[in-house]
This record gives sequence, C-alpha cells and structure tokens, in this order.
Amino acid sequence: MKLIQTLLNERYARLAARFMKLVCYLAMLILMLTLALSLMGRQAFRFHSPAGIYDTAIYAEETHDPASRSLIVHTNDDIYVHTTNDDGKIDLTIQIGISVMFAVSVLPLILAFWFLSRVFSNVSKGQIFTEQNAVCLLYYGLLQLFAALFTPFIKLFICCLVNLFSDDRIAIATGKDILGGMLPSVAFLVAAYIIHYGIHLQDEADHTL
Repeated sequence: MKLIQTLLNERYARLAARFMKLVCYLAMLILMLTLALSLMGRQAFRFHSPAGIYDTAIYAEETHDPASRSLIVHTNDDIYVHTTNDDGKIDLTIQIGISVMFAVSVLPLILAFWFLSRVFSNVSKGQIFTEQNAVCLLYYGLLQLFAALFTPFIKLFICCLVNLFSDDRIAIATGKDILGGMLPSVAFLVAAYIIHYGIHLQDEADHTL
C-alpha cells in the first residue's frame, strides 16, 4: 500500500505529465518529418520492373540502391508497385498515391497526439477532472479508432483510384493490426467517460451542499 501511495504521489504524477507532454510534441515532430520525407519520394515500397525486383525501392532515386540512401520512410503496410517500362521509371501518379496514403495514416495521429498533449498539460498544472480533459481524451480515442478501423479502407480506395489514372500498377496489403489499434482507443473513450461522469458527480455534490 505504501508503495502504491508513493508511486501515485501528486508531485511524481505532475512530473510524469510534463515529460509525456514533451513526448507527444516529439511524436508530432517525428510524424511531420516522416510525412515530409514521403512527399519528397523517400517512402520505401516493393518495386517490380523489367530490370528486376527491388524490396526497398523509393521514387526519389532511379537506381534503387539501398547503399546510396540516407533517410527513407517505412510503413506497416506492404506496398507493391509494378511497371512495364523498360527504363524502370515510375509514373508520378503512383508517387502521389503513395504519399496520400501515408498522409491518411499520419495526419489523424498528429492531431490525436496534440489532443493528448493538452491532457498532459492540464494534469501537470493539477487540472485533472475538467471538461477539457474529457473532451480531449474523447477526440484522441475517436481519432485512434478512425485510424484503426477506417484508414485501411481509405488506403484501398486510394489504391484503386490511382490504378484508374496510371499506366503502372500499385497494390497494398493493409489492416494488419486493426484489433491492436482498436483496443487502446476504446480504453481512452472509457477514460473520457469516467472523467466526464466524475465532473457531473462533483457538480451534483457541490449543488447538494
């Protein structure tokens, strides 16, 4: 019991909240940098061409030699690009589609981490049972749920749309960890309800007194 009281000390909790707020900012920065790299054509994919098969090709380089690269972006999805061009060049539409699919994955996460940083900021100030915390946790949970359940279908739609306008072909294997992404989001939705319910209980108690 004493160990639990020590770990749940308000001072430690506020320090942890300040640290986690910085972690959220760092996560947002990293995600924005990865999005920029994807837009620059430095997102890896599996490339099939008459010249050969490349497991980690990128649009920004024609040689597709891993030894000559600096920064590249990987995703949890398996992306396959196929071209029949003898020179091995990839259609610009393919690169646009790859970047759009990456943005669909990253942008909800950036926004979700921003809402979560607001919660940690309030907790570090001692503001715990507030309506803002409940709303931010709700939005965080909804964004994570959207990313887990709907983003794979949006990527598949983008993939089909790109194939309609490109001479080359692109395919994607996505949705590998839907359950793993869905469970934490539901937990945050429950946490938002708990805080919201606690606020109303406190209001009723204040009015009763």
